[in-house]
Amino acid sequence: MAGSSISAAAGGRPPLFETEKPKRMVAYRLYAGTIFAGILLIWVYRATHIPPREGNSLGWRASLGLLVADVLFGLYWVLTLSVRWNPIRRTTFKDRLAESYGEDQLPGVDIFVCTADPALEPPMLVISTVLSVMAYDYPPEKLNVYLSDDAGSALTFYALYEASEFAKHWIPFCKNYKVEPRSPAAYFAEAATPHDACSPQELLRMKDLYKDLTDRVNSVVNSGKIPEVPECNRRGFSEWNETITSEDHPSIVQILIDRNKRKAVDVDGNVLPQLVYMAREKRPQENHHFKAGSLNALIRASSVISNSPIILNVDCDMYSNNSESIRDALCFFLDEEQGQDIGFVQYPQNFDNVVHNDIYGNPINVVNELDHPCLDGWGGMCYYGTGCFHRRETLCGQIYSKDYKEDWARGVGTEQNADELEEMSKSLVTCTHEHDTLWGIEKGVRYGCPLEDVITGLQIQCRGWRSVYYNPVRKGFLGMAPTSLGQILIQHKRWSEGFLQISLSNYSPFLLGHGKIKLGLQMGYSVCGFWALNSLPTFYYAIIPSLCFLGGVSVFPEITSPWIIPFGYVAVAAYSCSLAESLQCSDTAVEWWNAQRMWFFRRTTSYLLAAIDTIGGMLGVSESGFDLTVKVNDPQALERYKKGKMEFGPISGMFVILSTIALFNLVCMVVGLGRVLWREGVEGLGPLFLQAVLCVAIVAINAPVYEALFFRKDSGSLPSFVTLISLCFVSSLCLQAI
Repeated sequence: MAGSSISAAAGGRPPLFETEKPKRMVAYRLYAGTIFAGILLIWVYRATHIPPREGNSLGWRASLGLLVADVLFGLYWVLTLSVRWNPIRRTTFKDRLAESYGEDQLPGVDIFVCTADPALEPPMLVISTVLSVMAYDYPPEKLNVYLSDDAGSALTFYALYEASEFAKHWIPFCKNYKVEPRSPAAYFAEAATPHDACSPQELLRMKDLYKDLTDRVNSVVNSGKIPEVPECNRRGFSEWNETITSEDHPSIVQILIDRNKRKAVDVDGNVLPQLVYMAREKRPQENHHFKAGSLNALIRASSVISNSPIILNVDCDMYSNNSESIRDALCFFLDEEQGQDIGFVQYPQNFDNVVHNDIYGNPINVVNELDHPCLDGWGGMCYYGTGCFHRRETLCGQIYSKDYKEDWARGVGTEQNADELEEMSKSLVTCTHEHDTLWGIEKGVRYGCPLEDVITGLQIQCRGWRSVYYNPVRKGFLGMAPTSLGQILIQHKRWSEGFLQISLSNYSPFLLGHGKIKLGLQMGYSVCGFWALNSLPTFYYAIIPSLCFLGGVSVFPEITSPWIIPFGYVAVAAYSCSLAESLQCSDTAVEWWNAQRMWFFRRTTSYLLAAIDTIGGMLGVSESGFDLTVKVNDPQALERYKKGKMEFGPISGMFVILSTIALFNLVCMVVGLGRVLWREGVEGLGPLFLQAVLCVAIVAINAPVYEALFFRKDSGSLPSFVTLISLCFVSSLCLQAI
């Protein structure tokens, strides 16, 4: 137990966390060994059963391709095995933290919330997240909450101003009655009955206050105009004028709650956390580097306002679900024996808007409960851009050394005037401030990659810092999962493209991490790094075996051949283990099946196009962009989602790919089975049995696509011209089998 190697009796503070290795790993390693043996036998079969080229051109070409595909699948499986080989579990002791550190000894914490578009990220969603982190169970004089508004929207600023007034009631309500969760939107959505310690009258009063806040903010957002009332004539609103746009505005920094000179307090007379609004300067001719640029501006602005040694950043849709998360994270940073080299603490991503038997496989329980603890076991969890606590110095390029000592008291007790702090901060968030500096290269969040968070975390680990993964029973953060297939595929295309760019650059874990991080962690990063490349054998398997089945060409062992055993064993054992893991992690069998469907959809669309775009970018023929995930749901689409109907959304080339694969395999299944059974009977399926099974499986997994193509008439279905385009591709493919 790594965190329990020091005792209080030895003269130091007691350990604040412990690390355990799960038991029963022998069975998994035995299973992994048998799978690997099966893969080796499949490779042997592929290498020794390539048909002659003469008279069987399709079979020869298909067999060569399947040999390459099976080798790539096997190598990728070895990478995934590396992640699962060394899992650990962590437990924190917040009672010991309280015994070892008084409230006045705890470090300050700066919390960053980022938003970029009030149309796609509604202000009420944003301020619910802000209010949830303002209400942490932590000394308020040591909390500083920053909202970065990249759109520079007066509507978002107005919403934050209203939230600062509502916080005077909401924060004492949360702390007096120990409310969970502390996002008012989430709390009132599930609070059918009052909390045990809260009277119905008090709950109703607070609910009415929140409804009034919601009505005011939504009214202003819908009208697009700030109301002409005295409180909106305060100094902050004068920063906006008619020339300001989301892509062209000056730097704006406003301290809405100032605990220094203005001494803002709540209705109970207690100090409030400091609340700061920031819109960095943006000009059309300047590269603003999206979220990475926003985070770097926040790091600089906060360095003169609060300069806390710990930084938490969360996405605007990912509210705090656990008021003790800061204290849990501090158990890692403040542990005297094991905490000195911990650079960041990453919480898992979880979602509160998923439904039972989610059609998109959004619950990622297996990833959170089985995969991520294994990455942690190799000395480092990835930084995923939200729900992560950092040491400030690690984000500023600090290299770890045994002599490094953290100043936990930094930033506490600043008594400067708010006006002066605002002016100082503005100069740090201009477009030109980063010119000819190391910001975005060696300091702050890394630029030049769609996955700025992952590459930043890797750089921190390569500077000698460890990261830890913490998954408490009560989830630390809950966000919004996309409820449209189009949004999910676009999101995964951006992720997989970013991972592949990292893997093929000088920042590859194998190059940058050589000699700096463990080989197991390098391989763990590469599991995601080669998502896109692994789409190539998947796409091949989705087309070629079915094409050969249509033409009556066998590319797998006959059902009576002993060579069928490794193929059957690997498939059955791998999917059985996957199903068992899902059930172990509280998923249902339906959710597991939906997750397999989404795995197939992502690999044949998002990851495939990511691979093409990345290679095109390396050749200079395409360029990466940044697509903001929509946080607004259409009511009709949301109802269809709840009923388990897949929402295809706006037309995309990805849907043509999905439809083509679905229709092609349907044709191959019907025509291929009909041809074999008509000519040779059931016995004729012997040499084609595995191809028939694969074709039927692909047809079954594409059931929602057929429904959207032929049976649904709602706005979430696929239009007829997608069917026509796909049929043209299907016809071309079928001609290859003739």
